[in-house]
Formats: sequence, C-alpha cells, structure tokens
Amino acid sequence: MVDLQTIYEAHERIKGTVVETPFAFAPRLSEECGCDVYLKKENLQVTGAFKIRGAYNKIASLTENERQCGVIAASAGNHAQGVAMAAQIFGIKALIVMPESTPLTKINGVRYYGAEVILAGGNYDEAYAYASAYGTEHGLVFIHPFTDPAVMAGQGTIALEMLDTIPDLDAVVIPVGGGGLISGMASAIKALSPKTEVIGVSAAGAPAMRESFDAKRPIDSTSVRTIADGIAVRDTSEITLNHILGCVDRIVSVDDEEIANAILFLLERQKLVVEGAGAAGVAAMLHGTLSDLKGKKVGVVLSGGNVDVTLLSVIIEKGLIKSGRKMKVTVTLVDKPGALMQLTQMLQGLNANIVHIAYDRTSTTLAYGDANVTIHLETKGEEHQSQIRALLKEHRYLSSEEH
Repeated sequence: MVDLQTIYEAHERIKGTVVETPFAFAPRLSEECGCDVYLKKENLQVTGAFKIRGAYNKIASLTENERQCGVIAASAGNHAQGVAMAAQIFGIKALIVMPESTPLTKINGVRYYGAEVILAGGNYDEAYAYASAYGTEHGLVFIHPFTDPAVMAGQGTIALEMLDTIPDLDAVVIPVGGGGLISGMASAIKALSPKTEVIGVSAAGAPAMRESFDAKRPIDSTSVRTIADGIAVRDTSEITLNHILGCVDRIVSVDDEEIANAILFLLERQKLVVEGAGAAGVAAMLHGTLSDLKGKKVGVVLSGGNVDVTLLSVIIEKGLIKSGRKMKVTVTLVDKPGALMQLTQMLQGLNANIVHIAYDRTSTTLAYGDANVTIHLETKGEEHQSQIRALLKEHRYLSSEEH
C-alpha cells in the first residue's frame, strides 16, 4: 500500500532527476470557470509527462541484481518514456511494448532514450499481455505503469509539490486511466489535507474506472476509443481501485469533443501544449461538469504534453470552424469567364479571406455548363459568417455549407 511516508521517500529519491514543475494560477481559465484555478504543469516535465516520477522511483528501488536483468514495460507512450529515461540513467537495458496505434512522436521519444520498442496489440491491455509474457520468458523485471506501489508513490510526489505551494486547496482534479496517478496523489492529499476534495476525470470512451468506482467493484470495458490515449485503459485494476475507493471523493467523465476543446483552449489562451489525457481535468472545468466548484480554489493536473502533432492539427482546424473563424461553402456557378471573379469580389467586399478554392465542372449532379466551386474562408466569427451567408443567398449563390 502507498502511504505518506513512502511518498516522501520517493520525493527525496527523485530529486535532481525529476523537474518540480510549475503550479501556477490560470487567470483566463479561472475567469471562464468562476473559481481560482491553478495548473500543475506536468506537460513541462523532463519527458513531457508525469510518468518519469513513478518509473524512476521504481527502478531506483530495485536491487542491483534486478537492474542487471533489465526492465520491460507496456505503455501507450508516457510511462514508456519514463522507464526508458530512468533505465538510461541507471545504465540498464529497457524494452518497451507499445500498442500498434501509438503516435510516432511517443515511439520516437522512447527510442531517444535508448530503449528498444516492440509494437504489439490494438490497445494498452493487449500490449500489457504481450509484455508480461515476454518479460517472464526473458527474465526481465516488469515495471507496471500503475499498480506498483513504488510507481504510485512516485506519482504521489506531485501532490506534495502542489500542497507545499498552495496548502489550502478546496479540490484537486486529476486525470484517471489505470489509476496510478490518482492513487498516489490522493493518498498524499488525504493525509496532508483531508478536507481537500479529490476528483478524478476519465474519458467517456474509456469508462472502466469510473464505472468501477460507482459500482465499488472492478468492471472492465469491452473496448476503448478516445483521443486521450494516455488514459485509454480497458480493464480495471483491483489494486488501484481499492486505493481510489479509499481516498477519492468522486470520478466524472468528459467526451472527446470536450477534451479537444480543452486542448485548444490551453493552447490558445494559456499558451500550453497539452495532450488529451492531460487536458481531461480542464475539459471538466470548462464544460460545467464541475460547476459546483465555483468560488473555490482548485488545482488541476496537466498530466502530459506529448500530443501527436497530426491530431493537434485536426483539433485546431475543427476548433477554428466551430468558433466561427473558418467556414467552407460550395456554390454552383455558370461556367463562363468572369463568373468566379464576380463571386470572389463579393467576398472581398465583406473582408472574407479566401485560403483555398476547388473548382469542379465534371460532377454528374451538375447541369452542363455549370461548375461547383468550394471555397475555404477565414472569417471573424458567427456574425461575419451570417453576413456572408446572407449575401450569397441574396445573389442565389449558396448551395451548401460544410461544418
């Protein structure tokens, strides 16, 4: 079991290797949520996520003989980088098994620290099964990402740093996947500040821990699907569930749309790059899931920042469309000289910036002599877009609009 003493010992052990990340007031987020929000920026950790804390503490706790055997881990990315870096520091062999869908940025992050990578399975749980069997066969020490007490104690050091900075927090909001982070943190929080509410946030597409918490017994999911790959855990660990039932007050969930909005908000308003799992807590704050925290002092853990740039570009593009800063319209023109110029001049008159035009005269749905023109526009909000729609309709241009 994890207690305050083991967490303090872990904190001493990781000093000099793990960064004590900023825990700072977030003015824009606080204004949006109606409470004082402070962000624990583990996305600025040395490996880009909190997982180095637990991984380093575990490997530092091994005997010399155990280290010489080498270590193996299964991870969607952040635990993998933590184990790889810790193994490199101790000069020992590390092999990481990652799901086949793992973003390239996380695979490269692991290889950067000198670890060998094997891609196996469609999700974390399948990768875990492969790694467990492989480790047993080859005599490697398995470093579990969340059920190991030494790993949980390492993650709990985040709570020590938060409460040392702001001792009177009313609530702490923590992402939940397998439960190692919240188990370690909640153990420390309830020991140091019993009145502080500990709230977990899971992804709606990976509901195992939330459903297990509500039922007070382990419930596994048949599958997981979420952009928050760091908390995309299918099966519930009885070990972490018991910790959570003992010291976590509630678990809520957020969907991918809310997580994506939170990623974009943090990027644009807080100038922070945060991955899906790391943005889960902010998603719950922004979208009213935790509206009962208004007027309170709340700490939110940004657990990691290793977001796949391809996913980030999609989130930004969709966010621009939803916020009225981009729109795409398709109009049907008579295919004759000057027709397109007349349309673009109208748009120029409304200060709509054209970023892309596609011209199609071969569609079988078109009458002979017509052409479909699809235009991507940069706009200045919903009111500006309404003006554009009205003008196009007035001149009988608007055929369809895509969101």
